[in-house]
Parts: sequence; C-alpha cells; structure tokens
Amino acid sequence: MEGPQKPMEIQVAFPDRLKGGVYSNSMTLSHTREEFVLDFLMIAPPAGAVTARVILSPGHAKRVVAALSENIRKYEGTYGTILTAEEPEGKIGFN
Repeated sequence: MEGPQKPMEIQVAFPDRLKGGVYSNSMTLSHTREEFVLDFLMIAPPAGAVTARVILSPGHAKRVVAALSENIRKYEGTYGTILTAEEPEGKIGFN
C-alpha cells in the first residue's frame, strides 16, 4: 500500500510581455467538440481589435466558469452587487 502522495509543485514562468496584461471590454465565444475559443476585444468605435485569444478544453472551460462564479460571489460579498453593463450596439465582425 502506497503512502499519501505529496502535492507536486509546479514553477510557472511569467513572460515580461504578459505582465502588464491586456484590457478587454468585449468578448466573442465559439466552440467545437474539442475546444472553446474566447476572443477578448477592445472596442472603441468605429473600430476594434482582438487583444487576446484563449483556447480551452471543455473540462477546463467548466472549471473557469466555476472559478469566475466563486470569485464574483466573493467580490459582491465585499463590494456589493456588480451592475451588468449594457450590450454594445451594432454588430462585431472580424476582418
């Protein structure tokens, strides 16, 4: 019988070019059977640009939703209810 396994510690590198993050005020979402694709956008009419694309497996996408839900609950417990922003007018298209 094996003893309890020690949790594995993973060192993650954080590239300098990502440390500042990117801003997004919109997002598009698509999926296939194998993955979810989240395109984060910065829309400033009359134009916009994709600032990041994140591709997730379905299982990881579900974990992300759970983590976001939990963190929104905690945030609202501390700072109050988050007001939902209005949907932007018009249609977003890619070139």
